[in-house]
Amino acid sequence: MTTLIAIAFLGFVSGSLILLDLSPLELAESISKPFRNTKETIKQKVYSVQNKKKQKGLRKLIAETKGILEMTGKKDKFAILCILSFTLLILGALLSISMSNLLMIPVLAVGFSLLPFWYVKFTAVFYKKQLNSELETALSVITNSYLRSESILTAVEENIDYINPPVRDVFKGFLSQTKLINSNVNLALESLKPKIDNDVFREWVDGLIACRDDKNLKHTLSPIVSKLSDMRVVGAELEYLMYKPIKEFITLLLLLLGNIPLMYFLNRNWYRTLVFTPFGKVVLTICMMVVFISLGAAIKLSKPVEYRK
Repeated sequence: MTTLIAIAFLGFVSGSLILLDLSPLELAESISKPFRNTKETIKQKVYSVQNKKKQKGLRKLIAETKGILEMTGKKDKFAILCILSFTLLILGALLSISMSNLLMIPVLAVGFSLLPFWYVKFTAVFYKKQLNSELETALSVITNSYLRSESILTAVEENIDYINPPVRDVFKGFLSQTKLINSNVNLALESLKPKIDNDVFREWVDGLIACRDDKNLKHTLSPIVSKLSDMRVVGAELEYLMYKPIKEFITLLLLLLGNIPLMYFLNRNWYRTLVFTPFGKVVLTICMMVVFISLGAAIKLSKPVEYRK
């Protein structure tokens, strides 16, 4: 009966949000607004004017997920991701209710709902490595052609067929803009910078714009491209350390969750104390909270080596 009531309540809440065209974030913001400290310091006002306020927590995770999906050309999948997240939220709540552990409802509901976003963030690591590899090849061949021809349009046209997606699409757009929309090459180069999230690429574009004003600077492009090679070499050497947090998390997770059924066979009294008593339910809730916090931290630490200015 309790499970049916919980399903009905969650259905009522989700239906109300859909009918009122509200998102859970907007609702939570509206509820918490009267309790916030509205007084801002001068420093906070300056930062808000300059748009330097960094996003934190759930907002940051959702913004990063949106950016990753846009970068990989899967922006339309975000709605499916939200539906999956809401389904897992309900599943987590129902699982807690089936265990008769009301304290664990918010922990499992929130933790399960974040799993799709964490998965996208983790798989973006492999996409980023592939992007850096393609970017290294593309910038190398284009730079060599530019050193010979001293024309970026000629260099891109000569090598566009040898560049693989997604880098190829970016340079195709560059050629289309310069030929069909605006002949201002410097403006087209500036528009390239936000299309690939890579500091070395942006530095290469800045160097290319400087070379158009002074041809003697063209030999500065090759050292910039070589930074991508250095990143690949360092990344290969540190690959084990990069995935070490995830490996350690999986090992500790198996030990933690494996102890619960093991306790059932070793000592039934301990198992009943852990699962059915209020103290045991609190311990299980704390353990699951630590699991989800650790998972988020492990995914945050597992990222490829990148060059930063």
